[in-house]
Amino acid sequence: MRTKLIFGNWKMNKLTSEAREFALQSVEFKKYADEHGVQIGVAPTFTSLSVVKEVNPSLTVAAQNCHFEEKGAFTGEISIPMLLDLHIDWVIIGHSERRTYFGETNETCNKKIKALFAHDMTPIYCCGETLEQFENGLTKEVIKEQINVGLADLYKEHVKNMVIAYEPIWSIGTGKNASKEIAQDICSYIRDLVKEMYGDASETVRILYGGSVKPENVRAYLSEKDVDGALVGGASLKVDSFKQLIENIVD
Repeated sequence: MRTKLIFGNWKMNKLTSEAREFALQSVEFKKYADEHGVQIGVAPTFTSLSVVKEVNPSLTVAAQNCHFEEKGAFTGEISIPMLLDLHIDWVIIGHSERRTYFGETNETCNKKIKALFAHDMTPIYCCGETLEQFENGLTKEVIKEQINVGLADLYKEHVKNMVIAYEPIWSIGTGKNASKEIAQDICSYIRDLVKEMYGDASETVRILYGGSVKPENVRAYLSEKDVDGALVGGASLKVDSFKQLIENIVD
């Protein structure tokens, strides 16, 4: 059975002091999540990674991006060894905002995923379609390209332990939700694509849904067979709403 995973992507939010306070308050509900077999984590900004990890070391902490090169003339970038130096071993790769605003491609995502696996780290690989692509019936075509290229030439043993997040771009921060049926359909499709590429690794890879996930709808999404968790934006920024996400999928 795949362990449910609730992961908060803080994006460009929270000062270090705010991140510290969140981490302190997360200690108790992390214990609650553990008792109910739910894994939880957050992806703070680079400036807050170490403080969150230090204050609540039992919380899974991810970076929001990394570079595939270990060092060099890449101003503004963060290398994998730098993250490991902070005891961070999870990274979000290919978020739609990175693709839209910073030129991330399926090919660069693939390089980053390979580099992460080379250092025994866990990628959360994001995929998803725009509103125009959705309305033109191109969702699965887009997803197939993102999965086939992004996950090309990997080892099955690596893939089986990674996380994939389906985030329809048209539902991120818009308040417009994909239905639980759409989420299940695409997450199931992603699992089938992984099966075509890496066989039974598809049985253990965890696939999350992300896109305006809130305490009031998280249970419906996670009740679907192939939705193993959620990648959450706004609802992960406040301790109370993050705690409610967990409570609403276990009660």
